[in-house]
Amino acid sequence: MHEKAADSNSHRKDKTVIQELTPRVLDDFLNFFDHEAFADNPSWFGCYCMYYHFTGTGGEWEKRSPSENRDAISVLIKNGKAHGLLAYVDGRPVGWCHAAPRTAIPRLKLHREFSVEDPERVGSIVCFVIAKPYRGMGIAHRLLDAACKMFTRQGLAFAEAYPRKRTESDADNFPGPLKMYLDAGFTVFRELERYVIVRKPL
Repeated sequence: MHEKAADSNSHRKDKTVIQELTPRVLDDFLNFFDHEAFADNPSWFGCYCMYYHFTGTGGEWEKRSPSENRDAISVLIKNGKAHGLLAYVDGRPVGWCHAAPRTAIPRLKLHREFSVEDPERVGSIVCFVIAKPYRGMGIAHRLLDAACKMFTRQGLAFAEAYPRKRTESDADNFPGPLKMYLDAGFTVFRELERYVIVRKPL
């Protein structure tokens, strides 16, 4: 029974396809966040990964409605100003990675602790969301690998990420677990109070 389950998971993993976020896959992105992304974490429903594009205060962010975020991210995607990767299994979007040139993620500029001297050379990975039935299948690892390859094509020198030091749930791990990055060849660039900045040369 366990062998069959393992074979099934391996078969499904092999069918994973990664697509860069473009206007062509806007409907898939919205469908994922409308229904799958936070099915087991409804308090985060309505984010649509707009948080890292938002430059207002935390209180202002909390007042935003799901439809407001949905409309705003749709405009950014249509205009080529939102970046990331979608993971598909059997043609269905089941995972998301917000990966973009660091200079294209406005929220990072607001936090001095995350500042670096070479932002124009860096690709940043700030968020993963994997639909619950598909966790533990290696999809986040596939997205991470695809993000690094995307950054290389874009001529960036480093991939950078910001995993939390301590987590208590899958939701807490939205930046991606530290172990995943270390296993993928990232090293610690800087330790912060709650986060670790990790980097990988490309």
